Amino acid sequence: MTHGKPDIAIIGGSGLYRLDEFSVEEHRVVSTPYGDPSEKIIIGKLSDIRVAFLPRHGAAHQLSPTAIPQRANIYALKEIGVRRVVAISAVGSLRSDYEPGHLVVPDQLVDRTSGLRRSSFFDNTPVAHAAFADPYCPDLRSAILSAGRRTGETVMHDGGTYCCIEGPQFSTRAESELYRSWGLDVIGMTASPEAKLAREAELCYAGLSLVTDYDCWHDTHDSVEAHTVASVMARNVIATQRLLLTLVPGLTADTECSCSSAMEYAVLTDTDAVSTEPGTYPWQLARKYRSDLA
Repeated sequence: MTHGKPDIAIIGGSGLYRLDEFSVEEHRVVSTPYGDPSEKIIIGKLSDIRVAFLPRHGAAHQLSPTAIPQRANIYALKEIGVRRVVAISAVGSLRSDYEPGHLVVPDQLVDRTSGLRRSSFFDNTPVAHAAFADPYCPDLRSAILSAGRRTGETVMHDGGTYCCIEGPQFSTRAESELYRSWGLDVIGMTASPEAKLAREAELCYAGLSLVTDYDCWHDTHDSVEAHTVASVMARNVIATQRLLLTLVPGLTADTECSCSSAMEYAVLTDTDAVSTEPGTYPWQLARKYRSDLA
């Protein structure tokens, strides 16, 4: 880990706006070409490890899912030296055995957002196509699962497909049943484009989903309501805080995953057609280009 830089970032979702037992050192303002991040990045020590913390919706939960500046958030974390991102999110369950109060470490993602969100750092030129078959870092997923088993705070599920909807409304019953018929497992509003941008930024990224409800398909639910979600979330957050205290000390070793070279051959645009103006983030990121492969 680079001295003085936070190798690990935790993105806090609904209900997780601060970290217990977190020794705050600074609130860092990071300027990005994509505007301001959701909040100042809080940098400090967790389990004696330097960590960055960013509340996805802002410290007062003032940003709706569509309004979250995802590109600015991921850019800012990359800019300060982060290599690993643990993304916490509240989700509804689409299956009976993933119960409210359980934790899920998803391994797949289905994007059902409506196109209002900017999902790439590569807007026009250069054209880049990131491999995204497996949207979550397998090494980081394994570490989260191991930490969860060691703490034993609550039931944790290995794997599941996260269905990301636009929101801010919850699903209709018809939508909920449709997603269940597709074999999707949990439903939320924030994993995309966050996971896609993390891949383009060559960050190890994994999610920890906190089940708060059964969406609206289950016979115990008339509908999903925000106040009900919040009460379950409060209990989930306690388990998540303890899991993070166990997880973070084990993430200081170098990873052997391929996330850090994800964009190595992703750019298809000829180098002659691309501006090399300093500060153009995608250009700096994707190191191998079509002309290199000729």
